[in-house]
Amino acid sequence: MIIDFTDEQVALRDTVRDFAKNRVAPRARRLDREQEFPRESWDDAAKLGILGMCAPEAYGGGGLGVTDMCIVGEELAAVCLSTTATLLHQADLVVARFVRHGTEEQKRRYLPGLCDGTLIGCLAITEPEAGSDAMSMRTRAERTDDGWEITGAKTFITTAPVADFALVYARTGEPGSRELGLFVVDLTAEGVSRGRSFHKMGWRGSPTGEFAMDRVRLPADAVIGSGTDGRAILMAGLNSERIVMAAESVGIARGALDVALDYARGREQFGRPISSFQLIQAKLADMFTGVAAGRTLTYATAKALDEGRGDGLTALASACKVFTSEVAAKATSEAVQILGGNGYTDEYPVERFMRDAKLMEIGGGTSEIQRHIVARELLHDRAVL
Repeated sequence: MIIDFTDEQVALRDTVRDFAKNRVAPRARRLDREQEFPRESWDDAAKLGILGMCAPEAYGGGGLGVTDMCIVGEELAAVCLSTTATLLHQADLVVARFVRHGTEEQKRRYLPGLCDGTLIGCLAITEPEAGSDAMSMRTRAERTDDGWEITGAKTFITTAPVADFALVYARTGEPGSRELGLFVVDLTAEGVSRGRSFHKMGWRGSPTGEFAMDRVRLPADAVIGSGTDGRAILMAGLNSERIVMAAESVGIARGALDVALDYARGREQFGRPISSFQLIQAKLADMFTGVAAGRTLTYATAKALDEGRGDGLTALASACKVFTSEVAAKATSEAVQILGGNGYTDEYPVERFMRDAKLMEIGGGTSEIQRHIVARELLHDRAVL
């Protein structure tokens, strides 16, 4: 290992690797085929402390950082990206919002249940007319005498079909302003209606859905922050989200390499293992190079974020995501090619890896958006190496 992990991080990696191999991997094929929520792995992960890993110990969490989340993400994604996405959506995108921006009362109300898995939350940004252009969202929250009233629709929301509540971004300022608020919305409340649960190309074991809100009344303490600082909260969470997604991409690429390498050693054609053919060797070498480069970039950026060196990290976080997501797409495709006809069947996991990897180039900001961000930061002299 060229990554300088602490003894505690090495122990975390080994624990999660064992969990991934013995508990998550055997369930992955069924989850993908039946498109079901990974309940067993969810409960096991809660017991291991994965769901609340970044929450303070006082609320039932582990007090860990972004680097630790990357370790967990890489190890889990090497066997099942659906399970990884579901668990880390809660751990990073939901729990971390309360940790960083919630009031003490909100932390005490929500974090224990989120950490032990009895509460399922989701983060809702995307709308039918607002994907990459998040600031064009139409969902609106208005102040009332005793709280807020929110109306709008959200789509492509991870775990929405099974979540108890959603953290919802909504417009709060005057028309034309860029003011947003972040609100806790009970998905069983009057005025909330859940829509479709999407049937997807990949991430089939991570339920994705939509919901609409029609004049849903919220109490005053349902807002996280001031009600006008939602844009700052949104932007503050993007770097960690993209770095963790990069680690997941590294994991799925590594998983594909592991399967392809094992297969190439054992599969014989023309009287010898296909691993002896130079074209196969070149594919394996390229896969390894991508994993090694992506891992190094991702963990260096995660460490910088944990150490508070935030200046210039926006470009690096986007660079992590765009590079590793494309490494994952290439590595999983090459793994299918190395396995040939076997790779195209679900008897081996690489066809699932290939389908799952595609979303890494889309979710959390497309590769096109990431390149735009990197270029913008460079042109404004905000990118550092």
